Amino acid sequence: MNTGSSTGHPVPQELKKIPQAYSQAADQQGTLVELTYNTYESTTYEQKSKKLTKRAIVYLPYGYSEDQKYNVLYLMHGGWSNETSNLGTPEQPNSFKNVIDHAIENGEVQPLIIVCPTYNNESPEDSGDYTLAFYTLTVNYHNELVNDLIPAVEGTYSTYADSTSPEDIKNSRDHRAFGGFSMGSVTTWYTFVNCLDEFRYFLPMSGAMDYEGDDVDAAVTASGHSPDDFFIYAVTGTDDFEHGHFTSQIEGMFSMPSGNFIASDREETGNIAFRVKDGYSHDGRAATEYIYNGLMWFWN
Repeated sequence: MNTGSSTGHPVPQELKKIPQAYSQAADQQGTLVELTYNTYESTTYEQKSKKLTKRAIVYLPYGYSEDQKYNVLYLMHGGWSNETSNLGTPEQPNSFKNVIDHAIENGEVQPLIIVCPTYNNESPEDSGDYTLAFYTLTVNYHNELVNDLIPAVEGTYSTYADSTSPEDIKNSRDHRAFGGFSMGSVTTWYTFVNCLDEFRYFLPMSGAMDYEGDDVDAAVTASGHSPDDFFIYAVTGTDDFEHGHFTSQIEGMFSMPSGNFIASDREETGNIAFRVKDGYSHDGRAATEYIYNGLMWFWN
């Protein structure tokens, strides 16, 4: 059976609202740092025809220590955004950083590292080009993620990976999650399709692929991973314009004859918890609340 540390800990049926007090600075504050790394332009990654230097914003929890190992959430932004959209910058943190600080301080979330990267490639405006972002950058992002970003992050900070070798990254997959809202959710699905060896947990939020579930189903079968090797916490809102598309993909996954996807709120009995928030739209309030709830479940 699975070895995930969330076994026996159910995903609540109702999402918890972020307490109003969490908008203010916490007493115990984590740190945001910039991490630069080298990669290649996504559309020609395998040919390595154009080198790029990119930046990720990394959240280190209060009391971060090299003597402690930390779980890692790779958190992708949505369309028309970049690596600073979720948590801000070291000089100008966003209010959502306060939420993470409070949640850790109050014991709702285990201290963890959060990495905010970008699928933008040659231009900061790439994210605003829907065709480029949806059909190319999100699809190909897994190359940069596995080959360049994860080694850069986990070779710099203390995680469960003993080294940045492909083998050690795979061996530590239980301590690694990927999530994103909107276009970041599309990136999350493609990460699932391509990176089951490196990730156990997935948090797709209000963004679907152009399929009814067959591609993600085929990916599980091809990967050699069994249905108890991963868990997906999928969230959207009733008033979200992606609600129908997102729901259709999830339902398509459940209907696959392979049986690779099983609805459950517990890891020991299934691998997808699908939640729909009544009245929520495609906006920042929804995104931050979904991430907050996901973090309260992952590794808790």
